[in-house]
Amino acid sequence: MPTISAGKLRKLQSLADAHGRFTMMAIDQRGSISAALAKLLGVAASEVPFEALVTVKAVITRALAPYASAVLTDPIYGYPYSGATIPGAVAVLLACEESGYQTAGPGGAERVSRIIPGWSVAQAKRVGADALKFLLYTHPDATEATRRHQESLVRRLGEECAEHQLPFLLELVTYSLEHAAASPEFAREKPGFVAESAREFSKPDYGVDLLKLEFPGNLKYTDEYSRGAFDGVTREPVCSLSDVEASLRKVDEASAVPWVLLSGGVGIEEFLVNLRLATAAGASGFLCGRAVWQSVLSHYPDEAAMKRVCLAESVFNWQRCVATAENALPWFDHRQYGGLEAIIPDPHAADWPRP
Repeated sequence: MPTISAGKLRKLQSLADAHGRFTMMAIDQRGSISAALAKLLGVAASEVPFEALVTVKAVITRALAPYASAVLTDPIYGYPYSGATIPGAVAVLLACEESGYQTAGPGGAERVSRIIPGWSVAQAKRVGADALKFLLYTHPDATEATRRHQESLVRRLGEECAEHQLPFLLELVTYSLEHAAASPEFAREKPGFVAESAREFSKPDYGVDLLKLEFPGNLKYTDEYSRGAFDGVTREPVCSLSDVEASLRKVDEASAVPWVLLSGGVGIEEFLVNLRLATAAGASGFLCGRAVWQSVLSHYPDEAAMKRVCLAESVFNWQRCVATAENALPWFDHRQYGGLEAIIPDPHAADWPRP
């Protein structure tokens, strides 16, 4: 029978809804929010006031947290200032990666992830986190030095999460060494990158409990959606919708642990199609943010207007996401576990008393 530590089991259950589906809201973004506010305010991203990020995160968290199974936030601008507005029945994930990445490899084309200075798994647990999240940049053809650094970082966090009985959610973000993220060339590369990263980092020795994965492709470059369906821009298609569905099945086959879909900055209409296709392929739900609430940012610093947009548009977007994910695979029905009834806490763990 599959086993899992009792601590992780309870916390994984708290991250999902009553049916075992993850409907989790992300408000841990730092760089992307700073960039959006900088453009709005006409300043450099480094000049965006600390209080601006705190305010934006507080407004969004207060409005959307009651509807989510869990909230992912950050320990700098988010949780210390808006954590109290997250209902007690809603689980909390805390990010531990520093925003952005450090360049590495030939020509600085590779990306290295970093832990927030002065932050740790132990601290996350002490302040009340129900799970830890780490964003890892990954490319299968990166140099050995870059790959070893990224892999050792994940193993270290996996070991610490096991020690502190916190579920470890790993977010995998792929990139191209040669092409722009929105290019047709990357649309061709991405499906293989996503599947390979899921295969590698769901291996048991990394200690990952849940993967947060990108959509393996770009619907804007499919035959069916290339004529400006989402943004009014016509593109030359590079694949069909059936190709994308096949890529999603490969991702599901590659992941040895349950996985959820991230939004990746796409608009709400595109994300809803992504989510429908991903849950049909085996995803256990979603962990998204910008697709739901990104329009709120344009109303800063009018806090009253931000609240109105959140309570009307963003909550509606959220409800659409939840409805789309109704057929998501319960996390405990993933082949790793085979059903909730089949799971038992490890009876040999040192935590249990003995007669």
